[in-house]
Amino acid sequence: MIALSDAQAYVLDRCERLAASDARVASSLGLVLAAPVLSGEAIPSFDNTAMDGFAVRSADTAGAPVDLTIVGTIPAGVAADFAVGSGQAARIMTGAPIPDGADAVVMVERTELIDDDTVRVEIAVDAANHVRRAGDDISPGELVFAENEVISPGHIGVLASLGCESVSAYRRPTVAVMSTGDELREGSATLAPGQIRDSNRPTLLALLKRMGINGVDLGLIADTEEDIEAAMHDGVSRCDAIISSGGVSMGDYDYVKVVLDRIGDMRWMQVAIKPAKPLAFGTVGGVPVFGLPGNPVSSMVSFELFAKPALHKMMGNLQSAPVTQPARAVSSLRRHADGKIHFMRVVATLGDDGVFEVESAGGQGSHQLLAMARANALAVVPDGEGIAEGGVVDIIMI
Repeated sequence: MIALSDAQAYVLDRCERLAASDARVASSLGLVLAAPVLSGEAIPSFDNTAMDGFAVRSADTAGAPVDLTIVGTIPAGVAADFAVGSGQAARIMTGAPIPDGADAVVMVERTELIDDDTVRVEIAVDAANHVRRAGDDISPGELVFAENEVISPGHIGVLASLGCESVSAYRRPTVAVMSTGDELREGSATLAPGQIRDSNRPTLLALLKRMGINGVDLGLIADTEEDIEAAMHDGVSRCDAIISSGGVSMGDYDYVKVVLDRIGDMRWMQVAIKPAKPLAFGTVGGVPVFGLPGNPVSSMVSFELFAKPALHKMMGNLQSAPVTQPARAVSSLRRHADGKIHFMRVVATLGDDGVFEVESAGGQGSHQLLAMARANALAVVPDGEGIAEGGVVDIIMI
């Protein structure tokens, strides 16, 4: 067996960033910037008010309360065609431009209308009170976002405010998914003895979709060398990576091994983890190929530990390794020493003290998919007897 860290390093070292291209901002969520973004303008581009109220000359409010003459109203989106003079004020709505002559805003709650033409200002204010200056958020020429930042909803909002319609970003990979095995069936037809329904392919396609990656369904491939090789070449010809499940265990007799050893540069690994010990990884024509275990839970765990970090790297993400955080076991997570790291399926909830609390999601067998569906985290339980109730364990949120 080989260490988990060695297997992860082997996979990551052989997956390269994809080429950068221009991406529409509206569809760039989750992409990684391939070039810095500089501002071409100030945000906001004009002095404006942060409050509904009255634009005034701050000097006129000295000795408040004072009565000022109302000379007009300024709604958001409209520049005033008048100036505020001495002893005057203008109604102003949040976001509206500050009129010439005014240097402060008094919030409406600190004013009283005496009549249609007169407002009583109840407090004295300093210059710039409730005024948002031009460039207060972003200045022209400022570095807004650096290369390698992941585009979040907040990034998209800033880019939209700057009028950016596209950015340079590493593109999303297209990933082919296939299943093999004569025992597999699809749909609702009654199963014959020894047959099972293919759950791995729909699951893997869904995991890719959650990452924002386009998955290509190569289908359920007949268990022959010719069909498997044809499917592999099809995937290589139009995709950036291929994910297959099954046929990677030491005892398996499967044509997947025969084909991949012939057409690819593959490594067949036994990783010191449970579940998901068997892993195949290599390249066919330079395209990464992930051979994941056939057991449903093993397939999902292997995706989280190996395929997902590699695909993140291909998308340009420098933080591609799974991120762990500490949690408290509200009930024991027992296991036996076997030289492996165990990834136990758990339900994590945030405790009153801000620390995650975890408990088992159910059966921990590699075939027990229901517990995996209930889980929202994997507990990383080191070799030994497990984690006692109240003990601390690292988790990976999934």
